[in-house]
Amino acid sequence: MLSLESEVLERHLALFENKSILLFGDVRDRFADLIRAKATNIAVFSSYFDYANQHKDVIFGLECEQSADLAVFYWTKNKQECQFQLLQWLSSAPIGQELLIIGENRAGVRSVETMLAPLGEIAKIDSARRCGLYHFALNEKPNFDRKKFWKSYRLEDLMVYSLPAVFSSAELDTGSKLLLSTFTKSDGLKGKVLDLGCGSGVIGAALKQQFPQIKLTMSDIHAMAIHSSQRTLVENGLEGEVLASDIFSHIDCRFDLIISNPPFHDGIDTAYRAVETLIAQAKQHLNKGGELRIVANAFLPYPDLLDQAFGSHQLLAKSNKFKVYSVRA
Repeated sequence: MLSLESEVLERHLALFENKSILLFGDVRDRFADLIRAKATNIAVFSSYFDYANQHKDVIFGLECEQSADLAVFYWTKNKQECQFQLLQWLSSAPIGQELLIIGENRAGVRSVETMLAPLGEIAKIDSARRCGLYHFALNEKPNFDRKKFWKSYRLEDLMVYSLPAVFSSAELDTGSKLLLSTFTKSDGLKGKVLDLGCGSGVIGAALKQQFPQIKLTMSDIHAMAIHSSQRTLVENGLEGEVLASDIFSHIDCRFDLIISNPPFHDGIDTAYRAVETLIAQAKQHLNKGGELRIVANAFLPYPDLLDQAFGSHQLLAKSNKFKVYSVRA
């Protein structure tokens, strides 16, 4: 099934004939298969491991190094993330490079006009399915400086580092703050700990700093989150493994604690697939007596999911907006 963006691109199939094509950005479908017979070569790059893990031909990473006669960038809802990805790729592209940008209007795709106008010629060539399609030709290479995209903030003795579009990138969110408040020195936390959906790495790094004896693993689907968590650990002199995994897809061992502030937004729409999978499969990745501890918006129906998977649950803390739940294997 094609996304709305790809349905618009389908109206312009002649643009892809006899060209090498790169699809990158927030690619979420198999438009590549539709144009495979027309193009001379197709590369697909994604910074999202959940998508890359489903398709063997997708290249996963932070920075795209693939070249092409024509590139198609799928706009994301985060403007800074789009800016990072577009400027990074265009900084190594040749003058005259052609690029199509497609995105939903509600995601702010119109801002690509002001973003790229200083670098070349940009024009809207189609508008349909609540999307805008732009054609861009590069006249002047951008000076891409990845250092300018890093943010940092201090949490007591911990410095947290983050790239754009990463959760808890500018400050500690109130949900994670409530979750961390449920741990005290007297808990004597030890053993293997997994921070699932680690984002900037603030939860896992804070626990490692508070309980140095734990063996820490952190995972996320977003390349920017993985690099952010790695830097947060390094800058604070903390040991831990950070890996790409779609929930438990690349988690092999069992843990004494799985902790998470799980996302419930997928793109612009609300989705619960990730949390449902996390709760349903958590017991298979916990040691006997191991704990799953999560924080969630108070209105979400997680208690029912926890009871279905574990038989019962505990409410450890709550605020006006969030609740912290605990279950044991």
